[in-house]
Amino acid sequence: MVLAPGDIAPDFTAPVVGEGIPEGAQFTLSSSRGTPVILYFYPKDDTPGCTKQACDLRDRYSEVIENGARVFGVSVDPIETHKKFILKHNLPFPLISDADREIVQAYGVWVERSMYGKKYFGTERSTFVINPEGRVKSIYRKVKPEEHTGTVIEDLRHFEP
Repeated sequence: MVLAPGDIAPDFTAPVVGEGIPEGAQFTLSSSRGTPVILYFYPKDDTPGCTKQACDLRDRYSEVIENGARVFGVSVDPIETHKKFILKHNLPFPLISDADREIVQAYGVWVERSMYGKKYFGTERSTFVINPEGRVKSIYRKVKPEEHTGTVIEDLRHFEP
């Protein structure tokens, strides 16, 4: 199934770290009902594009908060790698570990990719804006790290109640 705007966002429970979250905590998406959620999927912690994307979100985080939303980054990296990424770049939002690839598959972002002619599976850089009722409002696929935050903030500003 391919997700589309208006669909119920697939619920999940997964390990999460950051933003004062206690060690070993789990995050369940449905626990955020009542609040818009920006769920952004990225390939790998501390790589150039992913760092640029995360730091741009960090630098404009107050604009996201002003629009009432919460941000969660998701990658298949383990919690330990997420911790280092958060500390190194002072990220103010939590990161979710999807080591078993259940979330990336449910959202349809675990795709075949190609680099230097070699094919492999990996996470497509994508963002889902989820409304307070838990429905997908917007989907951005193959986002450009340098344009990502502005696009999402603009989307939040035009949120239908």
